[in-house]
Amino acid sequence: MPARDRRIDAYIANTKDFAKPILSQIREAVHAACPDVEETLKWSAPTFMYAGSIMCGMAAFKEHCHFHFWKGQLILDQDGASVNDSMRALVKVSDLPSKRLLTSYIKQAMKLNEEGVSVPKSKSAAKRESLSVPAELAAALKRNKKAAQTFEKFSPSHRAEYIEWIAGAKREETRERRIEQAIEWLADGKPRNWKYM
Repeated sequence: MPARDRRIDAYIANTKDFAKPILSQIREAVHAACPDVEETLKWSAPTFMYAGSIMCGMAAFKEHCHFHFWKGQLILDQDGASVNDSMRALVKVSDLPSKRLLTSYIKQAMKLNEEGVSVPKSKSAAKRESLSVPAELAAALKRNKKAAQTFEKFSPSHRAEYIEWIAGAKREETRERRIEQAIEWLADGKPRNWKYM
């Protein structure tokens, strides 16, 4: 049985009292259904890896917990909806699906990873990847090598967050201020929404 990651122990211990039993039960269910699961932290949240890919993850927020499957749009609940939709606002253990149902979802996620199935990109993801960098941002990036390197290394979604933020400015002064702020954050290696991570 793979070792448990102490960082996840610490993560759970540092959550609010309502979250501890929810996250602990999810963790136990994942290990029971998938003995070869590997634990890690990704995006500062507990993540479970299987067959070389992310399988599922969980997080605690101020007033709820969230459990999701990486390929959750391919795993449907009893009503034909994505299982991820039903596990976004967990506030007590009884909000979780039954042990049998949760095990079924985990087994489906395992099979998807074993078969190397990938989730088709949504139209919005494809659109984000095709966004062009505004000329003013491109010029500012040329003047700051560190910011440019960060921007290039970012995923298309992180780049799109900056592009959409700058392109969404209605006034020229706002646009200039956003570009200046973007370059500062990029030089520090920060994604656009780093405050919320």
